[in-house]
Amino acid sequence: MNFQKMMQQAQQMQFKIQEMQEKLAEIEVTGESGGGMVRVVMTCGGMVRSIKIDPSIITPDDPDTLEDLVTAAVNNANAAKDERIKSETK
Repeated sequence: MNFQKMMQQAQQMQFKIQEMQEKLAEIEVTGESGGGMVRVVMTCGGMVRSIKIDPSIITPDDPDTLEDLVTAAVNNANAAKDERIKSETK
């Protein structure tokens, strides 16, 4: 295999990787916690698009619970993102 052909293949691979990154940046996944009381939508590129919190769980006396629910929802969305990336790149 000559050097020029290797360079062409490398450029094609780089183009395919860039295409895949752009595609993944548009795919959205959702993570939930608290039985759907907290929902996080993020892209497979890792950008959080939205966080929705049911007003009934917002209590000034107990911020720890809300913090835990948001953290869990973000972690669930992140896990969903990882799974989606695996399935898209097979």
